[in-house]
Amino acid sequence: MDVAQIALYMFWLFFAGLIYYLHRENKREGYPLDSDGRKIRVVGFPDVPSPKSFLRTDGTLAYAPHPETLDTNIAAIPTEPWPGAPLHPTGANPMLDGVGPGAYTMREDVPDKIYDGRPLIVPMRAAPEFHVEEQDPDPRGMAVLGADGVVGGKIVDLWVDRAEPQIRFMEAEAEGGRRVLIPINLTRIEGPDHALRVTVRAINGHHFAAIPGLKNPDVVTKLEEEKIFGYFGAGTLYADPDRQESVI
Repeated sequence: MDVAQIALYMFWLFFAGLIYYLHRENKREGYPLDSDGRKIRVVGFPDVPSPKSFLRTDGTLAYAPHPETLDTNIAAIPTEPWPGAPLHPTGANPMLDGVGPGAYTMREDVPDKIYDGRPLIVPMRAAPEFHVEEQDPDPRGMAVLGADGVVGGKIVDLWVDRAEPQIRFMEAEAEGGRRVLIPINLTRIEGPDHALRVTVRAINGHHFAAIPGLKNPDVVTKLEEEKIFGYFGAGTLYADPDRQESVI
């Protein structure tokens, strides 16, 4: 056995160890899997690594894998008896059940922040350094319509991302004076110049009043963001019964 052969064997051992390490580290998120129907924990080989702590800028610690256990009791039942069957929502409002296109991640119920500790996403009324360019249409004051053409409210403000200067949400005043957020990427400004309006195809006019709200009118938390996006995602399937039928 010569030096070259020893070096080759050492490389093989190192590479095998690297594959093992990377595959194990890959299981810090999403494991162990819960197999529906059988209620068993699926881990595979290798096992889930021990929790690792990460120090955040605010002094708190985050762990991966997460030590907490998530509540998996959702308002839905399988459409078929076999494992992996689609879930059908059973709640009073399927757009709030967090099922299918309306599913969302249980993120922390705290606002995302920028480097100096200020909230990341805020309304323009709390961020005077932002404005709408004169050559662009300002949606504030425009009516907002659903996919059925029914007015669901009026746009009253815009929410901006301080880190990546862009609009993230439109804030609307819905029925009863309730303030709700609409993701900007799901909106369109349409109509003639003298009668511009905001349209949203994901939901209908009467659905705006039930959009998940905010605890603080000037701050949106990460969990609230997830629920808002989940609501509009669910609307693409559950807002109208016809959307749940086959195309052909």
